[in-house]
Amino acid sequence: MKTKTYYISVISILSVTLLASCTKDYLKPDPLSFYEPELTFSTRSGLDATVAMADRHLRTYWSHLETRDVSVPISTEYMLSDVAVSGKTDDGNIFADVATRLTPTDGMHDNQINTISFFWDQTYMGIKYANTITSFIDNVPDLDDATKREYLGRAYFHRSFRYLALCFQFGDVPLVTKILTAPKQNYKTSSRAAILEMITADMEKAVEWVPEQSQMAYVGMINKAACRQLLIKCYLATGQWDKAIEQANILIDRSGYALMTENFGTFDNPSPIAWPVTRNVIWDLHRPINKAIVANKEAILVMPNREGTDATIRYKSMRNWGPMWNQAALKSPSGKVLLAAAKTDSKYRAEYDINGSVGRGIGLIRPTHFAQYGLWSVNGIEDTTDLRHNSTVGNWARMEMLKYNDPTDAYYGQNLRLYEGTTLLCTDTIRSWFNWPHYKIYIDDPVFLATPTSNRNDGGAADWYCYRLAETYLLRAEAQFYKGNIGMATADVNTVRKRAHCSQFYASVTIGDIVNERARELYMEEWRHMELSRISYSLALSNKADEWGNTYQLNNLSDNNYWYQRIQHYNDYYNKNKVTVRNRSYTIAPHNIYWPIPQDAINSNLYAKLHQNPGYSGYDAGVEMWTNWQDAVADEDTTN
Repeated sequence: MKTKTYYISVISILSVTLLASCTKDYLKPDPLSFYEPELTFSTRSGLDATVAMADRHLRTYWSHLETRDVSVPISTEYMLSDVAVSGKTDDGNIFADVATRLTPTDGMHDNQINTISFFWDQTYMGIKYANTITSFIDNVPDLDDATKREYLGRAYFHRSFRYLALCFQFGDVPLVTKILTAPKQNYKTSSRAAILEMITADMEKAVEWVPEQSQMAYVGMINKAACRQLLIKCYLATGQWDKAIEQANILIDRSGYALMTENFGTFDNPSPIAWPVTRNVIWDLHRPINKAIVANKEAILVMPNREGTDATIRYKSMRNWGPMWNQAALKSPSGKVLLAAAKTDSKYRAEYDINGSVGRGIGLIRPTHFAQYGLWSVNGIEDTTDLRHNSTVGNWARMEMLKYNDPTDAYYGQNLRLYEGTTLLCTDTIRSWFNWPHYKIYIDDPVFLATPTSNRNDGGAADWYCYRLAETYLLRAEAQFYKGNIGMATADVNTVRKRAHCSQFYASVTIGDIVNERARELYMEEWRHMELSRISYSLALSNKADEWGNTYQLNNLSDNNYWYQRIQHYNDYYNKNKVTVRNRSYTIAPHNIYWPIPQDAINSNLYAKLHQNPGYSGYDAGVEMWTNWQDAVADEDTTN
């Protein structure tokens, strides 16, 4: 058989190579091989393998494709938002001064914690998997029309999910919809509006073609409800409020899903002595063991990730998102440092095992003061019964709940304190002193469980939510707000709050109230920066005012946008001139709502010019873009 090489696109534009190693392994027809597509993609098993790769790749945004000691991609989404900032204070290259550091050549590729380059490279990699299916599915014989459409629908989901992200992380980007037979180095940028139009049409087909989860053999495959949830977001991004509401109504009322309001599944209380948990629905909802079970009626799309499989990815959630309590910067009043292993003189003291109960964090990102405190006040009153912020039941962790655990310490067994009189006991309050949602980030670590007196408890493999019905309510609330149906929007937000056992409810919501509820409910599930960028765009489309009375225009969102206003009002680090780390101040600018197109992508596109975003070096308003997605697709077959 004649061997033919296929290309995804301009290899250097997307920073993705399809070339295999120099060993003979490249001859093997596997789902990543494009050397003999007639073999690899001529059977249903080849399609199944590619779909599995796309599904697995989806969860790498919350974890990582490879084992890493620090950093997961989604952390970048949070540290460029209203609710968190970079916390790695021992890094001389800490990504704090975003306003000056984030450029097409710097601040993207050289920082272990900032993974903006991951979102460019790997998002196009995910698009490659989807395009593989759409490009080669006609090579597979004996597929009936329904089966073919099912594969195409799943491919459309994966491609649309990633393009929606690119559109609100990077703005206008190159559109790639097929696997090419020759390298292409004359791409033009496609406008965001054109791409949004295309993926909305694709997702309308996907909702029709992809079956319900109940008709599938496996949890974690893209299902009809997941397609519907993504379509809602596409409708919101294109200003089609009524269609968004219609799809949300179907999901909420007629698809068999429901908010979990009572305890369910397995009560997993991993450290009952050091960290007792009073069983509650929010705790149960976020136990990995309960996320994919049939009893969980709220889960729309779960990303399975189990220990002991060849596809296992460890999240290391506690290590990334918990405070770095085990370092010299945090001491007791007598100068003692907290012990990572609660073991002295061969005696294990479970009641003081901080490592075992909350994990040994290193504070790679840290929540803002707003995320810890102000966010949880509604109607000007702190809602103390909200299960998502409730320390009494064990869901929400406060530093003061930890206890000094060195038996030689005069303060042994007493609760931590930040001050002794007027003396500050923590010299690094950025990284080592903050509160956090324990119920979200605690994941059993099999390495630690095997040796419970060890000094490392990072977090293990775990199922993770991509979409839940709680978000559907908040998406519907958003659409109702844009239509001016404030009462209906308020009812949807309050439904989510009622499930969390809140005592404070809204009488009339603003867009800020809806976005705040997203922060409370969807921490480390939603892509916070991307969603704020999307909401900024939708808010401008609607011409509705934000919570401060501001309105926005689509043609100057790089200068004035809702994302930036939230950071200005709620993030107590950026642009406040309060904190300097390694001679770097926390700064951010309105144009950082859109990240720069990487310069190496621009340079490698030899025969055409890609559009750079406003505010970055190389921006040229006169660069020609495709404004019709059909034209962009037709141009894909033209080369240099």
